[in-house]
Amino acid sequence: MEARAALLLGTLIRGICLGVLVCVVFTACGPGSPGVTSGSRRSTPTPSPAISAEWTEYHRDAGRSGVGPAEPALTSPVVAWRADVDGDVYASPLIVNGHVLVATENNTVYSLDLFTGEVVWQKHLGDPVDASSLPCGDIGPVTGITGTPAVDEASGRLYVVAFLRSHHHMLFALSLVNGSVLTQQDIDPVGSTPSVQQERGALAIGSGFVYVPFGGLYGDCGPYHGYVVAVPLAGGQTLAYRVPSARGAGIWTAAGPAIDASGNLYVVTGNGLSRSSFDHSNAVIELSPDLQTVKSYFAPANWAALNASDADLGALGPSLLPGAVLAVGKDGVAYMLRADQLGGIGGQLSSRALCAGAFGGTARDASSIFIPCTDGLYALSIGPNGMNPVWHDARPALASPIVSAGAVWAIEPGAGMLYALSEQTGGVLYSVGLGAAMHFSTPAATDGFVVAPAGRKVVAISVVG
Repeated sequence: MEARAALLLGTLIRGICLGVLVCVVFTACGPGSPGVTSGSRRSTPTPSPAISAEWTEYHRDAGRSGVGPAEPALTSPVVAWRADVDGDVYASPLIVNGHVLVATENNTVYSLDLFTGEVVWQKHLGDPVDASSLPCGDIGPVTGITGTPAVDEASGRLYVVAFLRSHHHMLFALSLVNGSVLTQQDIDPVGSTPSVQQERGALAIGSGFVYVPFGGLYGDCGPYHGYVVAVPLAGGQTLAYRVPSARGAGIWTAAGPAIDASGNLYVVTGNGLSRSSFDHSNAVIELSPDLQTVKSYFAPANWAALNASDADLGALGPSLLPGAVLAVGKDGVAYMLRADQLGGIGGQLSSRALCAGAFGGTARDASSIFIPCTDGLYALSIGPNGMNPVWHDARPALASPIVSAGAVWAIEPGAGMLYALSEQTGGVLYSVGLGAAMHFSTPAATDGFVVAPAGRKVVAISVVG
């Protein structure tokens, strides 16, 4: 609680109301201004004013809802600021206590002021891995922090995994106040080969643990496996689950695990080695909070064929719905599963061909779930009549969406464009060039702002102009 108290005290010390700050930003960045370019300036490391909508994990929460505040609604959006950082940003930004938290492949974490983009603090966690030293992969010239960090608001800590030059994955807990390192520990699973394991998936916090997923490098080289590691927030023995495949079956989707209201984890695995005996590859797996029990699982009836064709079910994170779980993989087939009783092999409640292939993470509103595919973004309704497409927009493609300010926001990585779409029709309400975007880039949102990773920059959009 001491760290939390420091954050609140910093807010009181700052003593400037939210409305005044918003007016300052809009005066500097309103119509007729190209926006503020930031990144070299620094401000005193005290938090910005607390705001109502925190975005503490990938797609806001451990359930990966992807839903931000509906108000203020999108009216006349403008770029509020652009900030430079020291490496490519694959992880989603987070927004906590008026700060935008950004992690780079150079193993640097930034805290930026939400309203100005100024650097409040930055912390370099160690030299990243030279990509040329790895047997395969698609991130370079260096690879460091790839998975989205997670914030534990109660302790005022940011948890982040850095891939260090020694080819080890290190979990750091940083102070939200000033970025100081509070704890660190090597979390490579016992028996693993760290140089062929990648921590691409987002971290998740629940049941007193921070959960860290592992998969393989792009190219599936070496003796990698799918793992989830659970590190107690209060300290103590680290727990782990390994997918029982002889090789492969990585948990590599950028969305990472999703946690339900009871604390159970849902993960989706990729292709494995087996072509005969089921090895939990290409599967949705429900794990107990301590990772010691597989409570249920599902795999498509053609899981072995998916293995043979590298058509990972685990390219898209699991979508948790009331009483159900939705899974869609590289082959574009959508499976509706019963939560907590996933159905075993071929035991889905229903399925349908949906798209050309799904990757990343989903978002949902009251009536639809939004699914990123290689052939565009899909809105799918779930109801008594099954799964039915509501709309499909070819742009943006491969764009993991969120919902905020009454719109669906998504980044098309190939074009480096951020789009805002109508929730009801998919029509484009707004678009802006980011300059660049990485694989599976996804934005974050809070009251009045959407914040997008943009290659070696971060871009903030004011939704009301």
